[in-house]
Amino acid sequence: MFKNRMYKSFLKRTIEILISFIGLLFLIPIYFFVYLLVRINLGSPVFFYQSRPGLNGKLFNIYKFRTMTNELDKNEILLPDANRLTKFGKFLRSTSLDELPSLLSVLKGDMSLVGPRPLLEEYLPFYSEQQNRRHEVRPGITGWAQINGRNAISWEEKFELDLWYVENQSLWLDIKILCLTLKKVFVRDGISPKGEDIMPRFDLMMVRQRTSNEK
Repeated sequence: MFKNRMYKSFLKRTIEILISFIGLLFLIPIYFFVYLLVRINLGSPVFFYQSRPGLNGKLFNIYKFRTMTNELDKNEILLPDANRLTKFGKFLRSTSLDELPSLLSVLKGDMSLVGPRPLLEEYLPFYSEQQNRRHEVRPGITGWAQINGRNAISWEEKFELDLWYVENQSLWLDIKILCLTLKKVFVRDGISPKGEDIMPRFDLMMVRQRTSNEK
């Protein structure tokens, strides 16, 4: 128990800083290659950033390589995500190359290598008290839910897996998750829901569920 507390409070952060720093150094050539590909295929801006809730719900900006176009409809409103996701963007997501800038967020202390994925700020009002516990730890580039289905599982299953991680995190569990994440990236497993390119929005799913229960 003492070792686990020590890992959560100090050792995990130290290990993540070292891994992220070394990883960024080795990945610099790939980083700039992906930068050029995004610029050629999608234009500017190259990076996507968005406010997300992190540790204790504190907001921070998540950074990724852009995977969608900025196409607008006739009313100058962005088209749905599924309409703006290109084949090139799907490739970046399936290989997790779009996540490379997130290593900078790990160095800054906004994110961890392993933890629940940071979701949209607008989802916050829809969380139950239990689901909100996912913010008791830093959000991660990968997590327990990502190696147990990723986007091919339901929101409810994702939250159950996130909460299990919050309650059971340890050094060996994080090592296991990182190793299995590499395997998932190579086989490109669980990238998207069955029959869909984009995971359905959490708030929309909750509204549908409540409406169904009221009938």
